[in-house]
Amino acid sequence: MANIRHNLTITASTKQVYDAITLENGLKGWWTQEATAKPEEGNINHFKFGDEYFNEMKILKLNPPNQVHWECVDGDKEWIGTNLSFVLEERDGITFLKFSHLNWAEESEFFGFCSHHWGRFLDSLKSLCETGKGQPFIK
Repeated sequence: MANIRHNLTITASTKQVYDAITLENGLKGWWTQEATAKPEEGNINHFKFGDEYFNEMKILKLNPPNQVHWECVDGDKEWIGTNLSFVLEERDGITFLKFSHLNWAEESEFFGFCSHHWGRFLDSLKSLCETGKGQPFIK
């Protein structure tokens, strides 16, 4: 199995970062403006990137404001069955984010592409939380 991992610091409270990861308006602010999301365990959130690409994430676990766990249940065939987690820890007003996208079948070319884009989108999350403006996917 192959795994993507990114760690970063965000100068914002864990609640602020957690809300950006779980609330529809937050997700639209840093990942994709075409998001349908509800922060409830068992809910399936839908994320669209243009006319043909999408992913659906089932919320496996929410532990406010420290953990979010998803499983991809539909969308890109390499994503289906993978697990994503956002683990947050606040120290002195700074949030430490540990992001993981786990259980890829292999380190394919697409895996590398996604790892790069996760880094870009996590920088967008950081920017949203620190400045109020992210750089989400816009159709």
